[in-house]
Amino acid sequence: MPHGSVIPAIILIFSLFILQLCIASVASAGGGGNGINVWPKPRIMSWTTQPRANLLSPSFAISSPKHFYLSSAANRYLKLIKNEHHQPLVTPSLINITTSSSSALHTLFITVESLLTPLQHGVNETYTLSIPADASIANLTAHTVWGAMRGLETFSQLVWGKPNLLVASGLYVWDSPLFAHRGLILDTSRNYYGVDDILRTIKTMSFNKMNVFHWHITDSHSFPLVLPSEPDLAAKGSYGHDMQYSPDDVKKIVEFGLTHGVRVLPEIDSPGHTGSWAEAYPEIVTCANKFWWPAESNWTNRLASEPGTGHLNPLNPKTYKILKNVINDIVNLFPEAFYHAGADEIIPGCWKADSTIQSFLSNGGTLSQLLEKFVGSTLPYIVFFNRTVVYWEDVLLDDNVNVRPSFLPKEHTILQTWNNGPNNTKRIVDAGYRAIVSSSEFYYLDCGHGDFLGNDSQYDQLQPSSSANNGGSWCGPFKTWQTIYDYDITYGLSEEEAKMVIGGEVALWSEQADPKVLDVRLWPRTSAMAETLWSGNRDEETGIKRYAQATDRLNEWRYRMVSRGVGAEPIQPLWCLRNPGMCNTAH
Repeated sequence: MPHGSVIPAIILIFSLFILQLCIASVASAGGGGNGINVWPKPRIMSWTTQPRANLLSPSFAISSPKHFYLSSAANRYLKLIKNEHHQPLVTPSLINITTSSSSALHTLFITVESLLTPLQHGVNETYTLSIPADASIANLTAHTVWGAMRGLETFSQLVWGKPNLLVASGLYVWDSPLFAHRGLILDTSRNYYGVDDILRTIKTMSFNKMNVFHWHITDSHSFPLVLPSEPDLAAKGSYGHDMQYSPDDVKKIVEFGLTHGVRVLPEIDSPGHTGSWAEAYPEIVTCANKFWWPAESNWTNRLASEPGTGHLNPLNPKTYKILKNVINDIVNLFPEAFYHAGADEIIPGCWKADSTIQSFLSNGGTLSQLLEKFVGSTLPYIVFFNRTVVYWEDVLLDDNVNVRPSFLPKEHTILQTWNNGPNNTKRIVDAGYRAIVSSSEFYYLDCGHGDFLGNDSQYDQLQPSSSANNGGSWCGPFKTWQTIYDYDITYGLSEEEAKMVIGGEVALWSEQADPKVLDVRLWPRTSAMAETLWSGNRDEETGIKRYAQATDRLNEWRYRMVSRGVGAEPIQPLWCLRNPGMCNTAH
């Protein structure tokens, strides 16, 4: 280096060092210390100056590249930003609020590196957001359209005020999710949800930067999906013509998902959980419409694990004719590259109730061989359509009925865990499979509301049974937001094993849920998972869990979701938010 360039270089290095110190001193901008709240918490959110806010110009605009879904999102967020007028319950303690129109922010300029990248698993959702302290233009830069959508959500949460809108300024955000798969399961078979309920759920997922709506469409209780190739399944297996999803409904839901950066992952559970198929095709379903647990039998000889019996018969050739028609229609209706094929809770008693299966077993066959025949006949057909098959963990891990790994090619199979917490996650990744975590001990939102069985004597006693004390449900107690927030889905895994966990999903099974309680069951508890899968539940520098400071932030976020039309339940009295720290425990 020539001698004359040494001094400028030293000055540049020193300047950068001072800037880093300034950034570090206020690096917790998203943590609520200044009352600026973004949920999920961004990975890096730093003040580049002393904390401040400027006016948002009445003529504020979003400049976006032309793209069908991004343009729609930009217009949607522009309307939200201008009309929300959020008033924080705790006023942001900013050092400098500038109300001069000369420093107002006029434009959010969006730059996207690739407009052609489709919404798919593993898509890059990274974005950066820079809101200068004294400039009229803010910049949002993303690798993809879908990352830009996440940045728009963050920007919207940095705006507040009434009547004048303020925007946090002198702020830099770099953000990217820890896990690629951040989902929610909704069961629409046991109870029906209208299309508007599903759309509202997807919209709220996008507020929380979630990206997979796992639609458990069918089960033993009803078959609400109208399929062009098999219309009788819904005509006879649904709760009625007004409780069905038409192909147009599916198209509307899928498109709505795309405009909000949310994939719609269909699940057609089989061969178990298929009693509703018997209304159209009784010949292919075993033990259909039977009492689930006959009085004279013990638990191991039950026909189902809850009311609603029926398994597809793997020995009947017609089973595969019908199922292949179903698969054909599903891949045509849903562009999603994942196909959830279920395969959970194979109940031996249900298959054993069929005479052809009894003959198969008496000749030396096994129930696991039956399941292998089923999987071996259906998985390749699904893969033929360039789909990755997702199964519940039971297909490999069940103690009684399972398949050998050779029937589940690792490159085409993902396993979703729901039992035994981290233990089953480790078993899945140790076997070489990618995992989606939905541990019922942490992520089942329906738990703890009592059981739905009638004629239950456990409650008829002065001293409640252990089950009644546990919320009266098999998976009780109720999963609090703290339980969800503190769960580490890669607990006990090595760094390499953790890479096999693609993400997680909370689940709302609908034995005791319907549209009237949908929002309350989901939110804000689902928000707790959303943050842990986006930016984690620990401080990235200290490694300490941040549930203490998350409480006030989630409280504030819940109120903001309510103002956006989400029926989220409260997590504390309002007094607690207005008296920070007074509702905490000291232990």
